[in-house]
Amino acid sequence: MLTEAINPQIDRLVCLYSDETCIAVEKPAGRLTVPGRGPLADGSVAQQAQQDWPGARVVHRLDMATSGVLLFARGAQWQRHFSGQFASRQMDKTYDALVSGQLGGQVGDCGRIDLPLGADWPNRPRQRVDMLNGKPSQTGWRVVEHDPQQRWTRLTLQPITGRSHQLRVHLLAIGHPIIGDALYGTPDPARVSTRLMLHARSLGFNHPISGARIIIESPSPF
Repeated sequence: MLTEAINPQIDRLVCLYSDETCIAVEKPAGRLTVPGRGPLADGSVAQQAQQDWPGARVVHRLDMATSGVLLFARGAQWQRHFSGQFASRQMDKTYDALVSGQLGGQVGDCGRIDLPLGADWPNRPRQRVDMLNGKPSQTGWRVVEHDPQQRWTRLTLQPITGRSHQLRVHLLAIGHPIIGDALYGTPDPARVSTRLMLHARSLGFNHPISGARIIIESPSPF
């Protein structure tokens, strides 16, 4: 249950939603949202989206190791609109995660992590809790399932702010790192999982033309 092979060379984009303003795709784990450097210069989700839907523009990003709903705008006008919804926190983002240990006492328990985050400059691209100079950061969590034998907890996460690596650093900070996190987790995460157990399950926004609330969902692969 906790393993999933990743081959970015054969993963194809799945379209979850499309209209005259945007396209939402299911980002595979192990692929960059936008082009990187060196050997990571090609093969990003954005490059493929622009080939499949000319004019597609990046609105937000998911970490390379994270899978799930990724939104692109159809042109500059809608890119500005959707970016504004992210900036004003009109976007509802929900993630599924498996974390180490038992968080909470029982299914349904919930809480909020409120810890400021900043760059860990000597160890870039890592982020860290920075009580003096960090930016305010909040993450809501709710327990979905416990597995006492394998010692993990399934969570629903709702990032209230959108800092880089926020969910990963917040869960690490309270002693429950996300399983399979090669950057913040155990020294050898491959012993537990071949991927980061973090999935962007749903994204909700106000449609820029109709005003209707649109919720795009992608079932968790783990």
